[in-house]
Amino acid sequence: MKVHKEGTGLLLTLFTVLFIVNVTIYHTVGKENLFYVLSVVSTFFFLLVLNFFRSPYRRFPYDSEGLVIAPADGTVVVIEEVQENEYFKDRRLQISIFMSIFNVHANWFPVNGTVKYVSHQNGRFLAAYLPKSSTENERSTIVITTRRGIDVLTRQIAGAMARRIVTYARAGERCKVDDQMGFIKFGSRVDVFLPLGTEVLVEMDQKVTGNQTPIARLSKPQC
Repeated sequence: MKVHKEGTGLLLTLFTVLFIVNVTIYHTVGKENLFYVLSVVSTFFFLLVLNFFRSPYRRFPYDSEGLVIAPADGTVVVIEEVQENEYFKDRRLQISIFMSIFNVHANWFPVNGTVKYVSHQNGRFLAAYLPKSSTENERSTIVITTRRGIDVLTRQIAGAMARRIVTYARAGERCKVDDQMGFIKFGSRVDVFLPLGTEVLVEMDQKVTGNQTPIARLSKPQC
């Protein structure tokens, strides 16, 4: 398990600050209860942040053609037909995955294909599990055209604790499910919008693993 590149600078800064604080307390009060309590709290906090920025090596083990793979670790919180107004402007099947602070926060492309559209909108920082976070929070939208010509929209959404969305996708680039699409710093969610009639392979409240769990199967385009 390695540390994600989005966290190396923050972790180095955090370690330095905590080290200086603990050394200062030690030289000020000595080996008193305050020093031991602060040391334990500092260690726990640093390990929590370190855990958040872990970057596991993953490869989807099967043929992913026609499948939509979970773009993030977390819990399925939405499976419903909705109106998507930013890009498609029509009805779509939405599957949403909520990431807690304990989940890996790297995001993967859900399908193989070509990146067709990328946009970023500033917004609020509502709790990511709320339905309106999909349209009111800070978010990045990525549309991928599969080899079968089907457009799949994925949306990275900032949560109450998230303050930065990183998106690696660039319009015109080829992408694969094994490629990282981006990273969201702290609690957040990822939405996937699919054509109506897509076969859903997950259930509400199911735990999924990014780049590992198939969440849907796309229908073949009608000739």
